[in-house]
Amino acid sequence: MGCAWSSSPSPSPSKREQRAQGYEEPAVLAAETSFTVNEVEALYELYKKLSYSIFKDGLIHKVVEEEFRLALFRTSKGANLFADRVFDLFDLKRNGVIEFGEFVRSLSIFHPKAPESEKTAFAFKLYDLRGTGYIEKEELREMVVALLDESDLCLSDSAVEEIVDNTFSQADSDGDGRIDPKEWQEFVKKNPASLRNMSLPYLQDITTTFPSFVMHSEVEDYTGVSK
Repeated sequence: MGCAWSSSPSPSPSKREQRAQGYEEPAVLAAETSFTVNEVEALYELYKKLSYSIFKDGLIHKVVEEEFRLALFRTSKGANLFADRVFDLFDLKRNGVIEFGEFVRSLSIFHPKAPESEKTAFAFKLYDLRGTGYIEKEELREMVVALLDESDLCLSDSAVEEIVDNTFSQADSDGDGRIDPKEWQEFVKKNPASLRNMSLPYLQDITTTFPSFVMHSEVEDYTGVSK
């Protein structure tokens, strides 16, 4: 399973394989995320598989979203607003592609050990479809339907409307018909289940999930913090 580095000296950078665009050293990304060095290296192998599947340019393009969905959510279902929004938010540079550093940093938010504050902020952006800094009722309605679809659940329009109305009755504390970031934070504290889609359990140990991607690191897996 995987491969081990030989005892011979590491090849010089010029002899190593060409790095994908946006490549950052695993130790750097591990220090800034919830992943270990070995897990970042495993993610890099996964990233290469996705980024060289069609265009072979070391970038994940939106046209390969089916593979993106399969890698992240373990499903290859068709287009879905939830997956589409996740892709857009992973694309930190807003250039239509996802680089490796963006991939790891954004994916870290879905790690079970990621801070709740990061999950809360990311979830708010997911629902804020128009990017206005507020969650409107129609935006919430659209995302609720998308999340139900992602979970293979089908509720009646009246049931969806009840979810939306109940959420706003609890979250919209100033009654202005929209939810701001502070109101969202308070709502999440009282309703932690609202973040259940923000954790992907298999990320707890990506090296077990994708054993064929495991490699023995060239650097010691010490980040200075327990993960």
